[in-house]
Amino acid sequence: MMRKRIYHRPPGLETHFEQQYRYYSDLQYLLKILAGMTGKFGMFESQGTHEQKNFQLKREIGVEIVTNGVDFEPINNKNINRTLSTIEPEGAIDIRINLSYSYLDDNYSRVPFRNDSYIVRVDLRDGLLTLKISHHEGPGYTEARRIADTIFDEIRRGSCG
Repeated sequence: MMRKRIYHRPPGLETHFEQQYRYYSDLQYLLKILAGMTGKFGMFESQGTHEQKNFQLKREIGVEIVTNGVDFEPINNKNINRTLSTIEPEGAIDIRINLSYSYLDDNYSRVPFRNDSYIVRVDLRDGLLTLKISHHEGPGYTEARRIADTIFDEIRRGSCG
């Protein structure tokens, strides 16, 4: 049974990046790949504002799927199977990508930064996958294009976990 998986966007939420790809599988497989992104992380360098020195930020990914048009629930490798039965092979769904940032201070304690969240409209029709990415909340440390690149890299790897 297909549930409505489209987010009722608040006014003013605009698409910051849009890209199309050839994609030869279905939305269920794509959701497995997205769920497998939860908990993955990477490092990048950022310039500090206080002491004007560069430092390494850790960026950790969390993925959620819209449930009733306004709420999101986390998806990961452990709970994705219960969601897959509600997804058609083609169509549009909205997910939210949450990026948590932190760095190590001089005492090697992890210090959190303000997080970013992005709404991603995933639209699959006739082998054409369209990703529309909107920055939803946060300081925007990561460009919307990087969200699309990360998703596409995971698709290419075919990593479901």
